[in-house]
Amino acid sequence: MDSLFNFIGHNWWLVFPLSALLANWARSWGKAAERRHRRKVELYRLKNHQAEVEQAGRDEVQALIDAHDAVNRRWLDYELDVGKLIDFPVMTDVREPLTVAFLRAKREADGLRPADPGQLTTSARLTEYRAAVRGYELAFDVAEREARRLKDSNFTGPERERLATARKLLRIASDGAATSAERQTAYKRARRELDGLIVLPEATVASLEEKIAGMLDAGPALGKPQG
Repeated sequence: MDSLFNFIGHNWWLVFPLSALLANWARSWGKAAERRHRRKVELYRLKNHQAEVEQAGRDEVQALIDAHDAVNRRWLDYELDVGKLIDFPVMTDVREPLTVAFLRAKREADGLRPADPGQLTTSARLTEYRAAVRGYELAFDVAEREARRLKDSNFTGPERERLATARKLLRIASDGAATSAERQTAYKRARRELDGLIVLPEATVASLEEKIAGMLDAGPALGKPQG
């Protein structure tokens, strides 16, 4: 211990350079700690930003899927209602360029649709799907407006009479008060009237036949006299 005090006593001047050295070390350590803190804060901010971007991306994809579904439902209204297709036959007329454009846009959007919003992981795929959905919406709007404008004007007088007859027959075929024989006969006659005029989508035919079959299975309405 005496030796230490003797050393300090004879070398007291070392206090000043050592103090400066310690001060520099303290400043360096403080700056390094500050840099580490800034890096942690920046990393935290980047992670949060990335999470927000991913959530925003999923939200947009879900909104596009919802818009896609909305147009599909509008088309399904025609596919499941043969009367509506008779009133606006252009919607299934593949000779009409606008109808062809709509069906092509539907196939493109359906092909790009993800099974889950999280599957669209790149901006390129998101941009492609967004453009397809917007194109589908526009093509359907244009085709529907044209169909409602034209109605059955593309048909001749006799053809329009056949369409009107088919419409009446289909009402009978879907009438729960009609007998099984009446419904079956009306349906077959309606299909003959429409043959060559309107191509009914498979979904339309399946929906109509399922509805009629259900009525046939249920039997005649109560109180309906048997012939």
